[in-house]
Amino acid sequence: MKTIHLGIAVAASCLMQMAALGSSGKGMLIENALIADGTGADMFNGDVRVRDGQIIAIGDLAGQPGEQIVDAGGKVLAPGFIDTHSHHEGGLAEDPGALEAVSQGITTIVTGQDGGSEIPLSRMFATYTARPVAINIASYSGHNSIRGAVMGEDYKREATPDEIAKMRALLAEDMRAGALGLSTGLEYDPGIYSSHDEVLTLAREAAASGGRYISHIRSEDRDLWSSVDELIRIGRETGMPVQVSHAKLAMTDWWGQAGKFIGKLDRARADGVNVTLDIYPYDYWHSGLSVLWPERNFDNRPVAEFILAHLTTPTNLRLVSFPPEPLLAGKTIADIAKQQARDPVTVLMDLVQRAADEAKGARILSTSMDERDMIELMKWPYANFCSDGALKGAIHAVPERSLALSVAMCAT
Repeated sequence: MKTIHLGIAVAASCLMQMAALGSSGKGMLIENALIADGTGADMFNGDVRVRDGQIIAIGDLAGQPGEQIVDAGGKVLAPGFIDTHSHHEGGLAEDPGALEAVSQGITTIVTGQDGGSEIPLSRMFATYTARPVAINIASYSGHNSIRGAVMGEDYKREATPDEIAKMRALLAEDMRAGALGLSTGLEYDPGIYSSHDEVLTLAREAAASGGRYISHIRSEDRDLWSSVDELIRIGRETGMPVQVSHAKLAMTDWWGQAGKFIGKLDRARADGVNVTLDIYPYDYWHSGLSVLWPERNFDNRPVAEFILAHLTTPTNLRLVSFPPEPLLAGKTIADIAKQQARDPVTVLMDLVQRAADEAKGARILSTSMDERDMIELMKWPYANFCSDGALKGAIHAVPERSLALSVAMCAT
């Protein structure tokens, strides 16, 4: 028997690779591990036997002739992690090894988030069936993508019954292909223009196939509470599981009210609504510049003033990309205001109006959450962690801020 010593701090991220090592010959025994079995039970010391790519035994095990032995040295050994809100599918074609995901122990991603997915979804599934990648992929069918396919550029209005019928047909096709359910991104174009009845009708279609509903709700700031109510109402009226995407209280007026947020969800669960949330462990968010104007009234100065007083600050709002003037990427509103000798509100209005025709390319990074609220949401029993990350093009956190919050969470 050959013994391999595991010289890493946490063994969880290596389980998938180790399982591969046990996929042939006499298999492998991982000894002296602190095992997290994925059931929610307390971790325990033990051994894990892997053979033919499968875990076949867990406990106090003895090595067998010819078996490869891995000494975990008391490190944590866990099943592969499921990233329940992920955009990693966007970079898999260029990076089929998905290094950023698997190095964190992620072995399954749930994509098609925030209302965006490939239409039809069967095409993506066929691509990765023919050319497998390093991670498992599950996906929702995206409302925004379906709405865009049906309504084209004429989307700044409520859909007609005929258009909704066409959306239902596309969604039904995705459900037959294996979609988990329906995802919405109701702060984004074109979903922001949809009525509640449109979303509910499509949710019913997904529910008929046993699907789930997950939503970047209509507002994570100004209209947070009514937006949470809308998601709960969909769960109540369809009977399907519903999930709040990347839960947050993204307005200073709501800071300290995580208990109110959780209270709404707890009351819904007590009434029989299967509602959950996902959350990422950092306080930055990354989106398009236009999302700060829910009415898309970019010339409204009071709205710009409100944004910089209640949603973020000039020093916390940073351009990630800005097609009209690429050299502004990386600068904060405060930086640009100082450089141009103008006030931050005027600068913000100018930027969003210049980018109005290229809104999808004008990306921002900001923070507007309180860590104490985030930690309270993370500790809710029906919360699950996600990355909301991508293999390319998504910048969500300043590393030292992400690390600080993760450490704070682990300490509580």
